Amino acid sequence: MSPEADPRPPGQRYRYRLTFAKTEAMRFVGHLDLHRTLERTLRRARLPLAYSQGFSPHPRITLAAALPLGCTSEADLADVWLEQAMHPQEILRSLQEVQPPGLRIEGVQSTSEAEPSLPAQVLRSEYEVRWEAGVSQDILRRSILEILARPDIPRTRRGKDYDLRPLVLGMEARATSPQGFVLWMQLAAREGATGRPDEVLEAMGLPLAGARIVRRSLLLGHQSP
Repeated sequence: MSPEADPRPPGQRYRYRLTFAKTEAMRFVGHLDLHRTLERTLRRARLPLAYSQGFSPHPRITLAAALPLGCTSEADLADVWLEQAMHPQEILRSLQEVQPPGLRIEGVQSTSEAEPSLPAQVLRSEYEVRWEAGVSQDILRRSILEILARPDIPRTRRGKDYDLRPLVLGMEARATSPQGFVLWMQLAAREGATGRPDEVLEAMGLPLAGARIVRRSLLLGHQSP
């Protein structure tokens, strides 16, 4: 869509949603550094970025949800605002030409400015865990039954006590081959109520050493007031 053909008024900011993967090369890159990497990629693509107002303007970029350090992802989300309307495929091509190792831009779509903030729309996240040395089906299934049967799972995070159990929404062992199994889990990812896969593994008594944790998807929706 060209700016001349766009029906929105002059001065309107244009909101686009990026789908991207954080791969092995960026596995140990934290949330803030990932944000900076995405910003540099957008700048290198020479996109007409929209900036915030105030004494220290910065590009308007919002990531959907922080990813625990050491995890990778396949379908993370970020919203970006531009000063000019562009076709999503043009944005995608520009970003893919300059994307750094470890960051893979998968898709771009136009999004309504009227939508709530992206983090406020995230309700759940889906993770898959596999182990380099493998974990048997019997161990996985027994651990799953035990944790799902617990009425509560007291934990402490950053000095605050909380119950992990309500944040575990679903879990199962999934076969990847006749001998191989992975742990699939769906965790709450609401603001102020987010389950962490590493904490779930610890509560299950499963090893973190050798575990490869991948966030497969973020599930969006409208939260109840």
